[in-house]
Amino acid sequence: MARIFVTGSTDGLGLANARTLINAGHEVLLHARTSERATALNHLAPQAAGIVIGDLASAAETRKLAGQVNKHGRMDAIIHNAGIYLSPQRIATPEGHSRTFAVNVFAPYILTALIERPDRLIYVSSGMHHGSTGDLQDIDWTQRRWDADAAYSESKLYVSALSAVVARYWPTVLSNSVDPGWVPTKMGGPGAPDDLAMGHDTQSWLAVSNDPAALVSGNYWHHRRQLTPAREVTDPDFQDRLTDKLAELTGITLF
Repeated sequence: MARIFVTGSTDGLGLANARTLINAGHEVLLHARTSERATALNHLAPQAAGIVIGDLASAAETRKLAGQVNKHGRMDAIIHNAGIYLSPQRIATPEGHSRTFAVNVFAPYILTALIERPDRLIYVSSGMHHGSTGDLQDIDWTQRRWDADAAYSESKLYVSALSAVVARYWPTVLSNSVDPGWVPTKMGGPGAPDDLAMGHDTQSWLAVSNDPAALVSGNYWHHRRQLTPAREVTDPDFQDRLTDKLAELTGITLF
């Protein structure tokens, strides 16, 4: 039995992961953005290890969320599932950051740094990261005209690179990123063509499986298959420049 924390577990792939892992007998710590959103977990809460509350768009709340998780004890695995898809405009967080960037990149970075180190880390990415330029000069979209597709694609490039740099610096932790595919969740929309079950399967598998194929690190996955990510993801120089930038913006060092 493993102890797993799943961010964004009130709906979509996060909820599917939580339900699958609980049904398999694991202890799952659930996460909701607000207490109101947590009511969506009423049916699952009695079987879970608990629910932690925090808006990942807020750096302050994300820090407090890390503290809540640590109070529950060390996790064996963490699935960084929560994310924002296509925001029609640059919505500023309480700290003034792009909400897309804050939830998709800042939050996983802060939580990775502040939560007691688990054995496994899984970061949800997207195949759209291949279309990104990886503009570290304007990582927070303060200078460019807002482009929802580009902002989302960049955020997934960054979180994939974060997964890879964690694997490089923390050799005792299995750290991987996953493209779940375009699946029919609230985020993906009802017309999404991919299989919802396969969309969350790889994350759960990487979190708990003792299959030798799952006991690897630094890889990018889709439906239990290793794929080749964008060049920047595996470039040590890009990884280090990214984490240096995130450390500068958050005031938190990861390594």
